[in-house]
Amino acid sequence: MFSATINDKTFSVEKNEKGITVADKAIDWDLKPIDGRKFHLIKNHQSYEAELVSIDKESKTLQIRLNKKLVEVSLKDRFDLLLEEMGMEDVAGSAVQDIKAPMPGLILDLKVKPGDEVKKGDVVLILEAMKMENIIKSPGDGVVSEVKVNLKQSVEKNQVLITF
Repeated sequence: MFSATINDKTFSVEKNEKGITVADKAIDWDLKPIDGRKFHLIKNHQSYEAELVSIDKESKTLQIRLNKKLVEVSLKDRFDLLLEEMGMEDVAGSAVQDIKAPMPGLILDLKVKPGDEVKKGDVVLILEAMKMENIIKSPGDGVVSEVKVNLKQSVEKNQVLITF
């Protein structure tokens, strides 16, 4: 499952063995390729010409010309949606600013201190939540500016734990 945002409207999109659904409705389109980037589309007895203008894999955006009108489509895959659900959607960005608690819990171990240089994927702390230890890793490279929590401290979801 993923989501597509077009003109500030977000649609859930799912592909399964039966086909593709958008907003829980099966797509009933007749789609034929014209060439590598152009397609002919018929929906509800109306004809459309769609052309893929550009793809930005980093930001997961597409530009599509639909009947000579340029439309930008932003995509979020299941991992982006999961990060968003956990309140960690900003973690996917390239510049590390801070690390927030993905859920309420208790700080069991701190692996960094101010001034430490961390690489993407380095363990920065361990958070206990629902009797499980959750290893929190750095989402990118950076230098720890401040550790805003202490050992055995209870934290709330989205509370800032470490700043860079």
